[in-house]
Amino acid sequence: MNIKQFGGILLITGNAIGGGMLALPLATAQTGFLDSSLFLIVCWGIMLAGGLLILEVNLWFPPNSHLISMARATLGVPGEIIAWLCYLLLLYALLAAYMAGGSDFLQGILQKINLHFSTIVTTILFILCLGPIVYKGMHSVDLINRILMGGKLLIFFLLILFLFPFISVKQLAQGNNIHYLPNSLTIIITSFGFAAIIPSLRSYFHSNIKQLRQVIIFGSLIPLICYIFWNGAIMGVIPNHKLLTIAQSSQSASHLTNTLSHLLNKNSITLFAWVFTSICLATSFLGVGISLSDFLLDGFALSQTKKHKFIVYLLTFLPPLIVVLFYPASFMLALNYAGIWCTVLLALLPALMAWSGRYRQQINTTYRVMGGKKLLCLLILCSSIIIAHAIIVDVF
Repeated sequence: MNIKQFGGILLITGNAIGGGMLALPLATAQTGFLDSSLFLIVCWGIMLAGGLLILEVNLWFPPNSHLISMARATLGVPGEIIAWLCYLLLLYALLAAYMAGGSDFLQGILQKINLHFSTIVTTILFILCLGPIVYKGMHSVDLINRILMGGKLLIFFLLILFLFPFISVKQLAQGNNIHYLPNSLTIIITSFGFAAIIPSLRSYFHSNIKQLRQVIIFGSLIPLICYIFWNGAIMGVIPNHKLLTIAQSSQSASHLTNTLSHLLNKNSITLFAWVFTSICLATSFLGVGISLSDFLLDGFALSQTKKHKFIVYLLTFLPPLIVVLFYPASFMLALNYAGIWCTVLLALLPALMAWSGRYRQQINTTYRVMGGKKLLCLLILCSSIIIAHAIIVDVF
């Protein structure tokens, strides 16, 4: 495995481990550790299958083709419209969530040094710090992401190590109410929403199928392992009722870190928790930002000129910025709604595109995801159930 593959794995991992990770123990608190761990594995399998199908379909078309081009060619105008709507809604919801979380976090840091700024100022500061990296393109995002991810995984390991002595086995055994599990579906699915970056990675790896498969599988497996350990650590340290209170807070990201600090009263754990939270939000923001900007370039058929890149830069960050400014407490809410669009775009749509391309258009390809029609039917069924439940619970 070369350094570029390692960077690709970290891009997938960084795209997954972010705001969704911070929200997981809050969303699954009532479900309990054991049941939520089993369901994390199931959701990982669903989203991994969707990601590999996106790779398969993307390889049917020229490099730099994105989901718009793929949906248009395989599902016609209806598929193109669905791809446009779901992709924009998903990535704008994610960017809004990460901006809200990043602003909240930055506000908390500045307050500790007696600097008090409004949400508007801290949100704009957050974008100004990370936005230029996205503007420079995938190579810059990859380099910065490697540095951030190296630090994040190290700090995550140390944080879990320091939290381990404080974990209560009795607390982990509490809250195993499986009937609450469906209510956390959208957050869990969103936490595995890494596949949006696959078309960008395909171009970056020059269509090397072997390397891309390894990057997708290993890059998604690392978040699964981290999520299980993270859920165990947080649920084992913070009582269930406190997690439920944090989930309803308007400042969930900083509230979670402050609660850990208050309960344990350990300076080292407080520092690691704050640094880990900041890197989580930064890496996810970068991954989602580059995915959306590449998508807009493809969707509007724009070239890589400075003028077009600046237009795309504004289209990428301005809409979610407006959402955060009007709804500053949108962190958990945005992640909840993102789960609906994530399931449609990264699980249901890939299965439908693969079915159309394989069995209706008879497209021959050197790479095909195993499982045949059974896998596609299972993915269509599971994603449809998740979408229907999420709409009933979150919308109605």
